Amino acid sequence: MKTTRSENHPSAAEGYLDGQLLVAMPVMSDPRFARSVIYMCAHSEEGAMGLIINQRASHISFPDLLERLDIIPADGEGGGVDRMSIHVGGPVETGRGFVLHSADYFVDESTLPIEDGVCLTATIDILKAIASGHGPNRALLALGYAGWSPGQLESEIQANGWLNCPADPDLIFDPDLEGKYARALAKIGIDPSHLVSDAGHA
Repeated sequence: MKTTRSENHPSAAEGYLDGQLLVAMPVMSDPRFARSVIYMCAHSEEGAMGLIINQRASHISFPDLLERLDIIPADGEGGGVDRMSIHVGGPVETGRGFVLHSADYFVDESTLPIEDGVCLTATIDILKAIASGHGPNRALLALGYAGWSPGQLESEIQANGWLNCPADPDLIFDPDLEGKYARALAKIGIDPSHLVSDAGHA
């Protein structure tokens, strides 16, 4: 008997983490993900994709990026160009930009709604909108992303590499990057210092 997709495809509540935060455990051996908080944009049997939301890109500023893309920002404070920082989204396709943002900005066939009013757009149009002062109310720009092949993320979670918790826009878009790791752990009910001191104990 053939099994339909609905019978064998678990929902997000049954194990898929899109729209949630992935939080690195202290035992994370990959330095690219040490103390990282990742917003999961997609997760299915085909793999997973997310953006690190607590690592700032020190090598480039938003005005520099606009200049490289020949985008001329609006005069004055309207665009908030000087206040926009760029994040390291992950080690895959580091030359490509991704914008997590509030749902007040939406372009058909370009914007992917994820969960709780958080959307993803990866076109140059949203950068032009931000530069002109017509972008979303809240936005996080990242270069590159974190990607996992089918079953890879599940294996890493099983090996205690990651914890996960519900996301909320206030944490995602908070400019205080240094505090995001502790805040994400607190959402799970974990004191970071307690976690570190007990790491490796039964």
